[in-house]
Amino acid sequence: LSIRPVLSDPEKQRGRSAAVAIAALVIAAGIPLWWKTTETYRAWLPAARIGELEALQLELRVEVEVVFARGTLSPEQQKKVPASRITYESCCKSKSLCLVEADHALHTLTETSCGSVVIYIIPEASALLPQDMRVYVGRSRTALLRSQVASVVGAGLPEVLAALDPQMEQVLQTMSFNHQDVTAALTDRLRPGLSTRDSLADSMRAFKSSPGYEITFSLLNPDPKHHQLHWDVEAALDAYIYPLLHKMAPVANFSVDSQILYYAVLGVNPRYDASASAYTLSADSLAHVINPVEARLGSNAASSNPVLNFLLYVPDSLHSPLIIRNDQKQEVASNAFHSPRWGGIMVYNVDGAYGNDTQFPVDIAIDMSRVMGVFLSQLRLMLGFQQTGAPPGFVLEAAGREGVAEWELDRLLWSRSVENVATASASITSLAQLLDQIANIVINDNIAQQVASAVTALQAAVAELEAGNLALALEHSREAISASERAFFDPSLLHLLYFPDDQKFAIYIPLFLPMCVPILLSLLKIFREVQQHRAEKRAKRD
Repeated sequence: LSIRPVLSDPEKQRGRSAAVAIAALVIAAGIPLWWKTTETYRAWLPAARIGELEALQLELRVEVEVVFARGTLSPEQQKKVPASRITYESCCKSKSLCLVEADHALHTLTETSCGSVVIYIIPEASALLPQDMRVYVGRSRTALLRSQVASVVGAGLPEVLAALDPQMEQVLQTMSFNHQDVTAALTDRLRPGLSTRDSLADSMRAFKSSPGYEITFSLLNPDPKHHQLHWDVEAALDAYIYPLLHKMAPVANFSVDSQILYYAVLGVNPRYDASASAYTLSADSLAHVINPVEARLGSNAASSNPVLNFLLYVPDSLHSPLIIRNDQKQEVASNAFHSPRWGGIMVYNVDGAYGNDTQFPVDIAIDMSRVMGVFLSQLRLMLGFQQTGAPPGFVLEAAGREGVAEWELDRLLWSRSVENVATASASITSLAQLLDQIANIVINDNIAQQVASAVTALQAAVAELEAGNLALALEHSREAISASERAFFDPSLLHLLYFPDDQKFAIYIPLFLPMCVPILLSLLKIFREVQQHRAEKRAKRD
């Protein structure tokens, strides 16, 4: 037997009003407030501008100035060629003037900007170049080109330049950039069939573009009881390494340090070759030399920059002399080898300091000019200076004390600019695709700002490359890759910090279901009573 209270009409009305008010409050205020406080914040990203990066096409333009020497053009040609094009006052008439001095004198005549090339056309009969030399490329951005333009039929400037075009193209591909350089810079983003073997080898040997590099020079003395080694590394760095790094300042920041490691031995045992009266390291064993030594080198844990290691190894008295042989079993002249994207090792033999009555330890002064000459060539390869093969008839002047010619640096800047643009573009587009696929990753304002800055810098870099402004293009490309890296590796983008949708439902259903069921039942009861009341009214009217 159950007893149900009888409610009066005013009480029923108050119950209905309370249920409707609660439902309205939940729908109008509760749900929007819950939705707003639990939503994932995603700042606006320039999706349209990012989408344009996927179809990005680069156009590289080089500023070329052609200067005709006196006697190069015939009198009829000089009349039709603008006077501004015949600006070369021959300061190189003296036959005793060497080519290096001529290159320096020509460099002072014209101010060249980063990435530009000046080609001086000299007569075929000029004694400035030897007869077997057709093109001379100096240390600056200038080149001497021997040509017979005076015999060209048609005296206009277009005909003259058309006759010079094949030769100037060779000069530009040597001094500026070519297809192989661009392919090497884009090797990681090209299909395997589109990259040549040489470009693939160059790209794998050199370090990828980075805001900074750590360079460490280490002296390995495995036998300090017999060797007392002395190396003036500071003076050697000032003379050989720092001039190159100073020229490389627009590319990256460099940190250089040195150390001496005692009782550091190689990871392999050299074999004695009686025919050579020396111990040998074969090319197959060189790969096993690095790992045991690398464990003792140490690294800067506070820096994420790549580390370039250069090791000078002095063999102990029991394994001296020690020579390195290549794949053809021939002795390597430098007695050194390098490992791609790691560094280089040079073996420095001191067996000549031993004698029958030698008292140990022996004081040995290392010839740093010979050592740094090897390390400098290895450093150039690690930094991306490709080995330029001169076409027939071309002579390339040695880099000199600074370790790099101006046109060589320009070639590297072209490659680095293209590589930076490609890397930053890939990072931004990959990040945008990731954020589109995972909707519950927070995009804060800092990330949005970094993405926008990267896209803006990318567009500016592309525009400067098309205009031929190499210095500005490199600067904008470095800004783009820096901003894209900061955005891509931001710790707030970790997907594991946020709950997936199924876990959210598992959390919210036990919380909201007990509250929502009474409200829904009350609304359903009110709806039925309203329908019943309307039905009774219709029945009374009938």
